[in-house]
Amino acid sequence: MARSKSGDDPSAKERILAAAEKLFAESGFDATPTSRIAEAARVPKGLVHYYFRRKSDLLTALVKRLPDQFIEPANVVVPGDVAASLRGLVAELDARLSDSRLLSHLLWREADTHKDVREALQARFQTIVHQVKAVIIAAGAGSIALADVDSAAGLFALAVSYRHSVARHPEDPPMMDREVEFIADALTLGAGAKT
Repeated sequence: MARSKSGDDPSAKERILAAAEKLFAESGFDATPTSRIAEAARVPKGLVHYYFRRKSDLLTALVKRLPDQFIEPANVVVPGDVAASLRGLVAELDARLSDSRLLSHLLWREADTHKDVREALQARFQTIVHQVKAVIIAAGAGSIALADVDSAAGLFALAVSYRHSVARHPEDPPMMDREVEFIADALTLGAGAKT
């Protein structure tokens, strides 16, 4: 078993986190004792507390395991085509979610009662808003009013975030074609009316 210089067993810590994620998702944070986590991770209960002083520290560590939300706009933007650009962004965000579907659902559920989780998810939401805004601006090539971009980015980020908050089933969530078309049409029609 590989140990670090401090004597820590990194595989034990990873097993604890994996067990906590699975058990919190099945039973909820409050209904899952650390003894069950230790048993599922095949470690002594004291080791759970060695790595995570409080049970809530496990949730904090799980938040950090969510995949990075930053997507380079140039990787998804189709110049002049807001709808195709938004579809590309949603596909990228969904691909990142697929690696953490259970974790994402768990954290959305626990956000109601855990301030740290709620704050982390709010920060992630703001990242999505900024991503949507950057994609719309790049795809619209300056032809769309900034106030309209702000409104559209907020609405679209809400729709994406909602999908991700309920995405706990293994099948892929349906593509947001209606939402994409609605927002893209509103933005491009609005841009045409202002010229």
